[in-house]
Amino acid sequence: MKVLVVDDDVVSRMVLMHLVDSCGAYEVYEAEDGEDAWEQLRQGLRPAICFCDLRMPRLSGMELLARVKADAALDGMRFVLASSANDHATMAQANSLGAGGYLVKPFEQDMVLAQMAGLAAHTEDTEHPLATMERLGIDGERLLVYLGGFDSQLMAAGAPLAALLAAGEHAEARQRIERLHAGCVTLGLAGAAARLDALGTGRLDGESLQPALAAALVAVREQAARVRQLPAL
Repeated sequence: MKVLVVDDDVVSRMVLMHLVDSCGAYEVYEAEDGEDAWEQLRQGLRPAICFCDLRMPRLSGMELLARVKADAALDGMRFVLASSANDHATMAQANSLGAGGYLVKPFEQDMVLAQMAGLAAHTEDTEHPLATMERLGIDGERLLVYLGGFDSQLMAAGAPLAALLAAGEHAEARQRIERLHAGCVTLGLAGAAARLDALGTGRLDGESLQPALAAALVAVREQAARVRQLPAL
């Protein structure tokens, strides 16, 4: 699996590359800023996941994310923004642009491992889209509508859930997570559903919440990509 690490600070880049490498057997590529990353992607590099610093010269992480999401050939790549900023406004902007995750510096191995685990959370436990369509009695176009709506719901869920946890409203947070879990089950995303279900019964905090939401987003977007590839659509 190919991984791209983008950061203009060479020390941060090396640290993150080392942490990714320690998570498993990956082909790790590096870019010194957003423009360098964009050129590599234009030349055909197709990583499964990109870890990208937020603030860089020439092309920022947000600007690179916008370009990636506007390119159909790259839209399936998971994009994780990394920054020392951890305010809700920054994370909300990243989510609105389609980011699949968010890392806060200084990096720690368990944070990186959670992002890498989320990448493949649903690979073996996702229902084939044709089976989902048959079970729900819908066609591919309708399934894409459902997936798109659920994608938006997941993107909007992070900040309100974090606010509920900060206020100690764990019961309300668990109820909202249960609704997201039900959405995953309905759409045949068993791997993502299992991670959300674990939140409902186990430890519930920001560190466990964000990777689970990110994994669900990845599952939804990759399933949508599978639907688009079906010859009948």
